[in-house]
Amino acid sequence: MTKPTERVIRSLRTSIRARALNVISAFLLLVVASTALPADAVHAATSDDLTSVRGLGALSFPTSTKVPEAQSAFIRGLLLLHLFEYDQAAEAFQKAEQLDPTMVMAYWGEAMTHNHPVWNQRDAAGAEAVLAKLAPTPKAREAKAPTAREKRYLEAVDILYASGPKAERDAAYSRAMERLSKAYPEDDEAKLFYALSILGLGEGVRDVPLYMRAAALADEVFCRNPHHPGAAHYLIHSVDDPTHAVLGLRAARALAEIAPDAAHGQHMTSHIFTALGMWDDDVTANEAATRVVDARRAKEGKGPQRCGHYASWLDYGYLEQGRFEDAKRLLEECRDQALASAKPGAADRDPDSGSLFSFIAMRSRYLLDTEDWAGDVAESNVDPGSSPAPRLTNAFVNGFAAARSGDIETARQALSALQQARRELASAAPAEAEAESHEYALRAETLDLELQGVIAAAAGDEATALALIRRAAAVEDQMAYAFGPPFVDKPAHELLGDELLKAGQAAEAQKAFETALERTPRRTAALLGLARAAAASGDSPTATRSYAELAKIWHQADSSLPALAEVRRSTE
Repeated sequence: MTKPTERVIRSLRTSIRARALNVISAFLLLVVASTALPADAVHAATSDDLTSVRGLGALSFPTSTKVPEAQSAFIRGLLLLHLFEYDQAAEAFQKAEQLDPTMVMAYWGEAMTHNHPVWNQRDAAGAEAVLAKLAPTPKAREAKAPTAREKRYLEAVDILYASGPKAERDAAYSRAMERLSKAYPEDDEAKLFYALSILGLGEGVRDVPLYMRAAALADEVFCRNPHHPGAAHYLIHSVDDPTHAVLGLRAARALAEIAPDAAHGQHMTSHIFTALGMWDDDVTANEAATRVVDARRAKEGKGPQRCGHYASWLDYGYLEQGRFEDAKRLLEECRDQALASAKPGAADRDPDSGSLFSFIAMRSRYLLDTEDWAGDVAESNVDPGSSPAPRLTNAFVNGFAAARSGDIETARQALSALQQARRELASAAPAEAEAESHEYALRAETLDLELQGVIAAAAGDEATALALIRRAAAVEDQMAYAFGPPFVDKPAHELLGDELLKAGQAAEAQKAFETALERTPRRTAALLGLARAAAASGDSPTATRSYAELAKIWHQADSSLPALAEVRRSTE
């Protein structure tokens, strides 16, 4: 058994034990609580209790309203809230408020749309404005709640948005949701919002023990109600890394059927598919998400959306499938859209968050994965604006392309630009997002070392190049797994494998590619490198398996794909 396999098995055993312990704990809590349930306790939901909304799923959440239409609007908002369709959820909760101004849970729901735990975002001012519509103070708001259970929900949301550092408020809110879920052990919504609060405790960075706790809670609800979008969604978020993603495959398949009208729900399934290297499913998911977005935009009189989060993931999926022409077409459409839109503000950090950012991220991945250093995509450089994050990514890929093309002077200029952007990014890091900022700092350091390495390689200094790239790999190893397309645009172990193979160190290159594939399963650049390294080192079985895997992945690839003939020769 290989060491990577042993690590995967150990991690799976750990996660399974964690899930089992959490389920046992929840069961014991239920037994204890059942001896003295509050007067307004909810009972375990059955299929007859569930309220379904076509295209969004089904759940049970009784409230004190006497207006059926308000309850229906509230349930719709709650389903959308679980699916992170925050704007649409807010509209549904506002409709419930209009239909029944005394419905306290409608104001709770609208306030909850201002909290995005997985994205490490919280708009306390916006939430306070919503809650003020109900009553001016927490005490006055709770006084309007007819039941003890509703008072608990209002208490929790007031704790979340109270003054103080975000991390402290998140922790206090999570404790409040834990108390609520224990008081009402058969309230699936309390359990799920508690699970979501646990995911938020990492402050934007994956914390595996925390994520496993959240997974156990979400899985418990998912097993009881496989039509609940929140249960499937939060389970996916909890396990969307290569080691644990297999635990979320059933939830991903289910969510695709549960919420066909929710773009984020369709996209979320690709978190599991990407983590497992299931590229056909990944592309299908993000094409579906794009169709939902475009249909909604068409009703608003707007054209198709070709940039943004879903487009960025879709473009990456096309690249992995070997569909370079489709990736290029989408990239060019995004470029046109990006140039027509406003540049992102300095506060933006996520390369998928805006049109210009997503174009720069998509262009970077296209160039690095196609290695088309002199084509028209390489020439389609754009002004990245004043924000340091897009400037850093743009400088990295431009410098990388220049170094690979032998233009060392241009590459060095790009390195200087990258290092300047890196300094600015560090100084602009918000104190309230310390953990997340640390991950961005590690990414910037990795890209800096990688670019130095490829410049040294272009200058013929092989020893320095390998030393720098090994350092880059060591820095990347410190980073928590970030779901989706590689957070480090050119994964460092993959780059190390490339350089070792060029240096004639095939056996060492093979090890580097194997390590890279642990973090990015079935990523085709690493698979191709592994096949070539294994063939060069005399490991024919590994080379044969790797080429065969590529042949399966590239069954829809462009006929002009450079490595396709090599793969076909090796699998005949």
